[in-house]
Amino acid sequence: MDEQGKRIKEYVEAHGQEIIGDLVELTKAQSPTTCKELADACGQKIRELVKERVGIDGTIYPQEKRGDHMSFTLGEQKEQILMLAHFDTVWDKDALPLRQEGDVLYGPGAYDMKAGLVSAIWAMKICKELELPLQKRLCLLCNSDEEVGSGTSQALIEEKARESAAALCLEPSQGQTGNLKTARKGTGKYVVTVHGRAAHAGNEPEKGVSALEEAARIILFLHSLTDLEKGTTVNVGVTHGGTRANIVAAQAEMEIDVRTWTMEEAQRIDGIIKGLKPSREGITLKVEGDIGRPALEFTPRNQQLFALAQKTAEEMGLSVEGAFVGGGSDGNFTSALGIPTLDGLGAVGQGAHAQHEQVQLSAWLERVALLTQLVTRI
Repeated sequence: MDEQGKRIKEYVEAHGQEIIGDLVELTKAQSPTTCKELADACGQKIRELVKERVGIDGTIYPQEKRGDHMSFTLGEQKEQILMLAHFDTVWDKDALPLRQEGDVLYGPGAYDMKAGLVSAIWAMKICKELELPLQKRLCLLCNSDEEVGSGTSQALIEEKARESAAALCLEPSQGQTGNLKTARKGTGKYVVTVHGRAAHAGNEPEKGVSALEEAARIILFLHSLTDLEKGTTVNVGVTHGGTRANIVAAQAEMEIDVRTWTMEEAQRIDGIIKGLKPSREGITLKVEGDIGRPALEFTPRNQQLFALAQKTAEEMGLSVEGAFVGGGSDGNFTSALGIPTLDGLGAVGQGAHAQHEQVQLSAWLERVALLTQLVTRI
């Protein structure tokens, strides 16, 4: 470990309880994606924390229905490193208790991903306080709608990414392995509505055209597109249809989730779904939806960034590997633009979106030190 690495590590060790305290306070500021009032209150906490720790003000991007997005910039260098951190959670207010048991902190959104947000704030603080040599300015972008697809923040993320030489996504690592996330599947969401013709199921069934029968045919076809060897999954997860058992169903609807490792495969499946045709007269189909997050592929530029992170970790006395994971993140957007992107630099722990959501505090503090050293190397 070089002298700078030692200074960073000693600083984190000396301030560990303060860092953990900040995570506790942000976790207390519950921020369900669906509640603008709570999300904005959490956003205010974040701005106060950044001001207190780093001494800088943020830029606010007001939103009508979601919490306001924010960005914070440290340094005036020509080039930029983008750090991505969402502060919304999947949890309704008071859905989970906040508690600490030894080295483990439990709480709504602590792991996914307020610990990553605190990591970024403290990395900025350490760089400023220790006067570490930054080659590029740091931009922390905090958005409030990642858990529902980043619909209001995608354009902002992409705008900031185009100004950046690299993007670091502060989502949690791959569970307790601590692996960084070097690839993520892309996602697509679709709704197919089937219209048929109603009729009395007992007296005049021949006059009806069943939307449910057509939906069943489509569901079987769509599920046949799943190719586990290729990593492609097509899942009809929700269906609705019909009105009464003695009426031939006039309408049915299905919601479809698609996951792929590459944009090429996503476009292929997208074409198939949008190209669905009725199998018989009397049926009409309406297909809505699109590719959502493009895949975060392990491109050559992403490989180079991961190699730098892995080397930096080794120098800090840590061992990290890369992992391909199924869920998407905001890093998918930056990578699709060709910006070198690395994900999973946040908390070590487990239980994202689960009742046992938790952060392993000592392992996470090591990642705070790693992130700080890494941003000085890019």
